[in-house]
Amino acid sequence: MQSTIVNIFGDTPRHVWVKRGDLEVQMPFEQLQVDEIVVVHAGEIIPADGTIVEGMASIDQHRLTGEAQPVELGVGDAVLAATTVLSGSLCIAVTQAGTETIAAQVGAILNQTADYRSPMEFQGEKLTDTMALPMLTASALSLPVLGPMRSLAAITGVPGYHLHVTAPISLLNFLKLAAANGILVKDGRALEILPSIDTVVFDKTGTLTEDIPHVSAIHCSHGYDESEVLRLAAAAEYRQTHPIARAILHAADQRQLTVPPIQEAAYEIGYGIQVALDGQQVRVGSERFMNVLAIKIPPELDYMQARSAEHGASLVYVALDDEVCGAIELRPSIRPEAGQIIRHLQQHQIEVVIISGDHEQPTEQLADALGIDRYFAETLPERKAELVSELQQAGKKVCFVGDGINDAVALKQADISISLSGASSIATDTAEVVLMDGRLNQLTPLFDLSRELKRNMRMNYIESCMPFIFCVGGVLVFSFTISTTMTLNYLLLNVGIFNTMWPSLKYRLKQAKSRMVS
Repeated sequence: MQSTIVNIFGDTPRHVWVKRGDLEVQMPFEQLQVDEIVVVHAGEIIPADGTIVEGMASIDQHRLTGEAQPVELGVGDAVLAATTVLSGSLCIAVTQAGTETIAAQVGAILNQTADYRSPMEFQGEKLTDTMALPMLTASALSLPVLGPMRSLAAITGVPGYHLHVTAPISLLNFLKLAAANGILVKDGRALEILPSIDTVVFDKTGTLTEDIPHVSAIHCSHGYDESEVLRLAAAAEYRQTHPIARAILHAADQRQLTVPPIQEAAYEIGYGIQVALDGQQVRVGSERFMNVLAIKIPPELDYMQARSAEHGASLVYVALDDEVCGAIELRPSIRPEAGQIIRHLQQHQIEVVIISGDHEQPTEQLADALGIDRYFAETLPERKAELVSELQQAGKKVCFVGDGINDAVALKQADISISLSGASSIATDTAEVVLMDGRLNQLTPLFDLSRELKRNMRMNYIESCMPFIFCVGGVLVFSFTISTTMTLNYLLLNVGIFNTMWPSLKYRLKQAKSRMVS
């Protein structure tokens, strides 16, 4: 049973390191047991729920809990499987392994969620089934009046029959068009249902926000200015690749600051780094890191720390030797395309809702920034699915867009589920649609394609009724023979096929024109 968690989550390592006395021994993930001491280093995924017995680290757990900012944990703190150690290293006493972990329980809930969707029948199939008996009865009754050949000719134009050919071709064409736009549609029914969607629910962290935060402010102390504080932080983080380092380096690049070379660098215990620069020690890290080094934080920065936490931001302190120079405030970055996508949906009378596991204040701020009136914060994974169900019970057709393990149950509950490439494996496996460039830009062409498919299918439906009108009318008024009605029937079928192929032909013509212009 434990090995199945690897397949469900995809992110879980196949092997783990455990402590046996003074040695670290590698063992298969599925053999990991409760009370083992597992060792996890920076960049690795925690394989089991447990309690930290040694070390301090910064942990990214947004895909499981929805919290936007990394959390700093040390001895005595609990950690969760499927979360990532950003920096530092940990020794963890395993309390839950395999199917007993929180992450695995999400998978169990997902497997137990009833798949309520029934196969969607094309309207033409229903029409054909409905009209079959009346047409046969009418043909039998008209046999003495019209004769056998004309009576048989009248029933060659069964309404809706052409949709057995045109509907699948039309759907395949639009699936191809979606793929050409970088949209993987794993279930063709999704394109048919999308035009009826009136509510789109977004997860917050990782979906409406980016993984890399941005520098929103720089708070200075002891006479240092913003550029100097940022320059020192950038020098310390120059060779690092974690999200916070990338945010600091990006801010320094925007200000065109020259980053001085460092002589040596060393990670200290916990979330922080210490480097030598011009004979001085530059320390960059969290409040906890400064406390470990016994560096006093000025009262004004203590106040900013509390204020930032209330608004969903975090502070990274910068110290030169044993004096704090200032602090860099980091906030989650809203995806640049998010606002435009939200407005596009609202213009089409689609309600937008945020459901997040993050705290109330940052969720409210994000909703205000994007013009979204309705949101739910601090929501557990199973509660997300319940909220989606409540919207459905209120008569809403719900599309859920998410990327985390904590979104998987809600993704399955929704009428349509969408995830992003690069999201957690369980999210992309569960979703019916995956946006392959990892951004929200493709939501607009996705909804546009679904509306065009609906129009195309409506034309196919009208075309499928034409043989009935022409064949029956031709037999009664013009005495059509069976060869004439069959010829007319196939001619109209070709018209229907051309209609199904037209969107694809139009796309190719547009591409050819674009190449000629370029």
